[in-house]
Amino acid sequence: MTERIPLLIDTDPGVDDALALLMAFADPRHDVVGLTIAAGNVGLRHTVANALKLCEVAGRSDIPVYAGCEAPLLYPSPDAGNVHGQDGFGDVGYEAAIRQPEAEHAAHAILRLSHQHAGKLLLVALGPLTNLALALKLDPTLPERIARLVVMGGAVTCHGNITPAAEFNVYFDPEAAHIVFEAFPRFDLADWEATVAHGLHHDSVVQWLRSGGDVAAFYERISRKTREWSADRRGDHWHSADGLAMAYALQPDGALETAERALDVALDGPHSRGATIVDWQRQTGRPDRARILLRYDQARFEALVQGAVGAA
Repeated sequence: MTERIPLLIDTDPGVDDALALLMAFADPRHDVVGLTIAAGNVGLRHTVANALKLCEVAGRSDIPVYAGCEAPLLYPSPDAGNVHGQDGFGDVGYEAAIRQPEAEHAAHAILRLSHQHAGKLLLVALGPLTNLALALKLDPTLPERIARLVVMGGAVTCHGNITPAAEFNVYFDPEAAHIVFEAFPRFDLADWEATVAHGLHHDSVVQWLRSGGDVAAFYERISRKTREWSADRRGDHWHSADGLAMAYALQPDGALETAERALDVALDGPHSRGATIVDWQRQTGRPDRARILLRYDQARFEALVQGAVGAA
């Protein structure tokens, strides 16, 4: 039997994070060795509680959950409670999980697991990069032990979703994103613009959730608010940024088109802070560190989503 790939997920659940986690839980080729949690979509108290609850609902209370940074490195930032619900899970009033998070801080857990699975670890970052940036400040050799880093973040032609130019995860903590993007010699990026190009039809999502079991029923409840918000503002398709990033992480051969380029993060300016600036014409001479997802097999993506909610 082929050895399973150790998978560490840094996340800020969040409804679309929850879908991505369910996708990872359902994949037999990967072994989820931990969830490191940051503030982002909502505050840390809620994102940790949401991670613990999702593990409980999915029957994966064996996966350790590590609480991390409760704020960006330097400056405060707005959350996305208006999209995900003030608790990040649709404000449905779920009963809290029995389990508590581990005592170890997320940044320390990232470093320890990088040693434990050196050269094999798949690290998927679905939220602001604060935990990962802190881990890098504690140990700059971290990238040497990571087999592959996949980041959900950025808007590669500056069509943002939180400001006209910036995507939420990078905008929430651009200093952290700058640290991470400068530290890793290679990383994969699934940005907001790829997300918009790979929408899930609302009617199909409703059908998948109806045909699943208890996990699908829970996900239907917590995602209803954000799906209704999306239908009102974005039309016939719902977009799961973290779901697409997880598909790219779990099945990279589903990528139909990518581009490798240098990438910078704007750290100041009233209109540019948090923007991801891609050197599309290779004018700076800087190395191509980011492999940017442009097109992914839509049928494969949808099959992974269906499998995650038990509708396949």
